[in-house]
Amino acid sequence: MKEERNNIKLPSKFDDFNETRKNGFLKMKELKESGKNVAGIFCTYTPQEVIYAAGLIPVSLCATTEDSIKYAERDLPKNLCPLIKSSYGFAVSDTCPYFYFSDIIIGETTCDGKKKMYELMGDFKDVHVMQLPQNNTDELSFKLWTNEIYKLKRRLEEKFDVEITDEKLWEAIKIGNQERRNLKNFFELGKLNPSPLSGVTMSGTQDAFGFNFDREEKNKSIVEKTKEIYELWEKELKGKKTNRPRILITGCPVGGVREKILTRIEEAGADIVVYENCSGVREKLELIDETIENPIEAIAKKYLNLSCSVMTPNEKRFKDLDTLIDEYQVDAVIEIVLQACHTFAVESTKVKKFVTEKKGKPYMYIESDYSMTDVGQVSTRIEAFLEMI
Repeated sequence: MKEERNNIKLPSKFDDFNETRKNGFLKMKELKESGKNVAGIFCTYTPQEVIYAAGLIPVSLCATTEDSIKYAERDLPKNLCPLIKSSYGFAVSDTCPYFYFSDIIIGETTCDGKKKMYELMGDFKDVHVMQLPQNNTDELSFKLWTNEIYKLKRRLEEKFDVEITDEKLWEAIKIGNQERRNLKNFFELGKLNPSPLSGVTMSGTQDAFGFNFDREEKNKSIVEKTKEIYELWEKELKGKKTNRPRILITGCPVGGVREKILTRIEEAGADIVVYENCSGVREKLELIDETIENPIEAIAKKYLNLSCSVMTPNEKRFKDLDTLIDEYQVDAVIEIVLQACHTFAVESTKVKKFVTEKKGKPYMYIESDYSMTDVGQVSTRIEAFLEMI
């Protein structure tokens, strides 16, 4: 018999992803009417510090719903990644306010599907694509990526008639680092045992954070929530034992499968305590080095060292997994890969070997898309996996 989850009453102002995203539409409209410019982005490799230093507001355009895919499949193949199809579908149908309000789209060559999508998107929107190296350990890769950031800087300066000074970059770096610290502290609530937050709530809060465009307000809010949740845990849960398996989620972004997979994992009797993917703590593990003299080089060094499966070799991902499995007292790892995401799908062989052989933990691989057609099969597999732990 599965053990029920201990729950705490969340703070009254706790962000709901869907609600925050909708409210963000109105805030974005107000910002545009006040003269602000907006940059639409898709990936954690996009250096937001440069965008902020140019006086722009970055907003994520990664879509998480099946609804817009029908528009994308007029141009894109059906067997493409659902995140790409969903995002492009909103763009080409002009049904996403955030895309509509974006003055420029900043893309990156993290996968073949996205980089070719940007070519199509460039027919009806101003798109700037950053050429991301596929290796993050070679000196030439660092030089190439540094040059790409300089190119972005010049493009934004020319398009928006602004000057991006070192002072503006360092200011953006300091604020960005503080945001990383704040979010990392929030994610580390998952280290507590029993975990005070559901993984679904944790994931939704991270995504909602990006749709609050007042940086001071959202940083203050996440700090207050983290403190409030910890105090509630000390009062209501500290010292209580639980037999619920503690799960680490790795692989692709999970916003589009939150209901189908993440909710099912926790309903089946486990606690998702940490995400080793771009929807979670991965980008927050390393700050931008504020002691480096050149801010562009400092930005380049930090972003190039992210551990996405696009990198080859990708040793940092396994170092991060090693650390997170230990620090979060993880009992099992579930890897979620979106359909047609070839780099994560291929790398999953090494992840499985690392998790099962080096760490001695159970591992499960789930490949899916944004539809609900396989929800029954996914639920059955999850239940069977958790019963074996």
